[in-house]
Amino acid sequence: MQWLHRRQGGSELSPHGTMAESDHFQRSRRRSEGMSNGVFPAEGEHAAVPCADVANRMPGLSDAASHAVVLEHNRRRWDELAACGHPLTRPATNEQVHDPLASLDLSWIDGGVSGKRILCLAGGGGRQSVLYAAAGAEVTVVDLSPAMLALDRQVAAWHGLNLRTILASMNDLSMLGPECFDVVLQPVSTCYVPDVKAVFEQVARVLVPGGLYISQHKQPVSLQASVSPGPEGYVLQVPYYHSGPLPPVRDSPHREHGTLEYLHRWEQLLGGLCRAGFVIEDVAEPLHARADASWGSFAHRSLYVAPYVRIKARRTGSPAKRVWVPGS
Repeated sequence: MQWLHRRQGGSELSPHGTMAESDHFQRSRRRSEGMSNGVFPAEGEHAAVPCADVANRMPGLSDAASHAVVLEHNRRRWDELAACGHPLTRPATNEQVHDPLASLDLSWIDGGVSGKRILCLAGGGGRQSVLYAAAGAEVTVVDLSPAMLALDRQVAAWHGLNLRTILASMNDLSMLGPECFDVVLQPVSTCYVPDVKAVFEQVARVLVPGGLYISQHKQPVSLQASVSPGPEGYVLQVPYYHSGPLPPVRDSPHREHGTLEYLHRWEQLLGGLCRAGFVIEDVAEPLHARADASWGSFAHRSLYVAPYVRIKARRTGSPAKRVWVPGS
């Protein structure tokens, strides 16, 4: 197993994980499993710059500089969340690795995943990449967080699985060659970058023609709506055309506290995929609603505001071209 650390001026290949890392992984898993109802670090508790301060600084920065600040802030925050065993950073269990097909939804992947070259984009954490590798795929995982990638390496080493990890942002895959993956899988993560256009273009470049891009996103209205219901229910608090980082929140199961997140409109998500050279084949809204859910809970809010959307897109031969129409 190898992993690639991207650095300015070159790349460095390191050897596979050690038994010491496997021991560390065991301790990390026990800690995370014991914190299912625990308290996770508050924003800025370990980070150098609190979320609100970062957002206030960005209007005076260039696009490139502000983007670099966002990436560094979110990298630090995800490292913190991984260190404390946040639920979104918990790796696959032994039982799941031994029977990966029971935990994977392969309904959109024709012919299964065995032998396919799969990129888990922004998918670190020792779960997604490990399960696909256990199912027989040739897996590469790209993530911004070194701590999340460490979980992938540790879990893979523990189970004797081969995968490659790359430390990089989802919107810059320049270290990867063109047309080198059959499938790109991306869990909810585009909300952490200001612009999804570059992400979609990068994915289109590394996919083979006809390759699949399966991604999940936070629905715009979920990022607009209040965390808790008021006298008249859930209300829209953020404008649909909001620009810049979203206002910080606390105690929201729909947002990752302390991260910088962005609202991407439907035209940016669906239209952006089409303009990058994809054909959308299917769309699903994972069901999280429950009629008997307690007032104000995640499942109760999901009755009124679907939190996520899952999109199946297939890469065509070239990006979509604008069609001229009279009077345009």
